[in-house]
Amino acid sequence: MSGEPDIDDMSETVFIPAREPANNPYDLLIHEAAGRHDVDSDLIRAIIMVESQFNPSARSKRGAKGLMQLMPKTAAEYGVRNAYNPTENIRGGVAYLRSLLDRYQDETLALAAYNAGPTAVDKYGQTVPPYRETQQYVDKVQNITAPEPATVAGGRGKVIYKTMIMVDGRLMPRYSD
Repeated sequence: MSGEPDIDDMSETVFIPAREPANNPYDLLIHEAAGRHDVDSDLIRAIIMVESQFNPSARSKRGAKGLMQLMPKTAAEYGVRNAYNPTENIRGGVAYLRSLLDRYQDETLALAAYNAGPTAVDKYGQTVPPYRETQQYVDKVQNITAPEPATVAGGRGKVIYKTMIMVDGRLMPRYSD
């Protein structure tokens, strides 16, 4: 034993993406789930913003619960016993999202399936279902995560990207340099 980590036995190691410091009480949970499931933490944050506005006690009319608005059947399928527990909800929600990303190989379709269910996406020939709620949901999430390019004066020079981050539960713009 040389005191160095055994790289062959890193099955339980979670790689947390090194990004900005925690901006809300759930960022560490988001980063851990993002690293564990190889999902962009900004996408997870955007889903939580649209689904529950970062309210862990949120409940929809249809029975979805918690930060990532898990339906009871989905929560049970992903081992979530208490959907109002932020740790369990984010863990289960991100695992479910990863399964949808793997299944559809397309972020837009994965988001549509997260909102309307995979059956709806499949029913409409692997397209976003023609449901206003689902179409608006996909647009909202993607608008939060999409960089908005802006150029410096005169339209020439470097491109500046605008991204949105959560600060104290509020969406705030951040600009590249």
